[in-house]
Amino acid sequence: MRVLLSTIGSRGDVQPVVALALKLRELGQEVRICAPPDFGEWIGSLGIPFTPVGPELRQLARPDRGKSQVPPTAEQRRQLMAGTVRDQFAAVGEAARDCDVIVAWSAMQIAAASVAEHLGIRYVYVTFCPNTLPSPHHGPAPLGSLGQNPAEDPAQFAELWAQNAEFLNAGWGEPLNAHRAELGLAPVTDVRSHMFTDRPWLAADPTLAPWQRPAELDVVQTGAWSMPDERPLPPELTEFLDAGEPPVFFGFGSMPAPGDLGQEVLKAARAVGRRAIVSRGWADVELIGDAPDCLSVGEVNYDALFPRVAAVVHHGGSGTTTAVTRSGTPQVIVPQMYDQHYLAERVKALGVGFAHAPGAPTAESLVTALEFVLRPEIAERGREIAKRVRTDGTLVTARLLLAGV
Repeated sequence: MRVLLSTIGSRGDVQPVVALALKLRELGQEVRICAPPDFGEWIGSLGIPFTPVGPELRQLARPDRGKSQVPPTAEQRRQLMAGTVRDQFAAVGEAARDCDVIVAWSAMQIAAASVAEHLGIRYVYVTFCPNTLPSPHHGPAPLGSLGQNPAEDPAQFAELWAQNAEFLNAGWGEPLNAHRAELGLAPVTDVRSHMFTDRPWLAADPTLAPWQRPAELDVVQTGAWSMPDERPLPPELTEFLDAGEPPVFFGFGSMPAPGDLGQEVLKAARAVGRRAIVSRGWADVELIGDAPDCLSVGEVNYDALFPRVAAVVHHGGSGTTTAVTRSGTPQVIVPQMYDQHYLAERVKALGVGFAHAPGAPTAESLVTALEFVLRPEIAERGREIAKRVRTDGTLVTARLLLAGV
């Protein structure tokens, strides 16, 4: 079987796809990946054929980006969206040649379903968090940036999902149907249903992020797609861990961050009597000075690191949240957008962490959160929940694909 795995997004959107690719290859299948150019070198180093789509995304997380920029006009926004759809049809169409199935991940997959239809091959839409799929149990995932709140009133959910569908139709319907016409395909009237299908797959752990029924969609929950990581920790990091009590890890992945975030998290760690490890992330979070109680790191093996820290403060991306929950380490989620608000509330409900209020964290707000999660009962609960987190999501998914489910 030849499988195209197509994704658009940051590291949290790409790493699960790579995990599935490696599992499929292990089972003897031919796999290709279509993803943003930021990940071409990494994916290529794994020997997986790679097709880039769209612009590089890492620059969007820079803390100084956009300070002097004027918001785009409606016409500029329309042209940008049309260009995005054009690029997707070209890249996914090229990568999908001779494939038997397209597995598309992320809500930005405007072209993949149409490409599969044109080629006459199977199409599977996958998402990573329940609140990205229409349901009477939750509202749509917030698509905005730092500080946007999710809907909480169940009476509003149906109307908000209707507005979500209208928003997608208004923004993507015209460019999508223009390219469908070029391929000889009939226009679609509901962009969301076209992309999601009536049987999407949910690549999320059922303990951490369960799909609730009844719902209008027949969702297949596979479990999270996690990639085993055997890399040793860098010597400098190992030495830091060995030099004292477990520190607090702060990492916000590919999310934008205020310019002084590094200093705020360091103040918070010191206030609760802990050392700090700060991940630079895509936003290049900086620590000023070279104090012995803090360490700045790049990308590291979370599976090796998280069990050795006292708590993890992070943005709440699905991959990071799953990794922390699997480690049993207490966590603080500082949500910014999309799935992160939902996962912050799930961590709170499970009793394994603290849901920080939306907005930029301060030393004071982080101290409150850390004092809560550093209590012994939170660590005990974390260890209990960790035993329930599954690690076979990629195998389950691969078997479903091979079985033609």
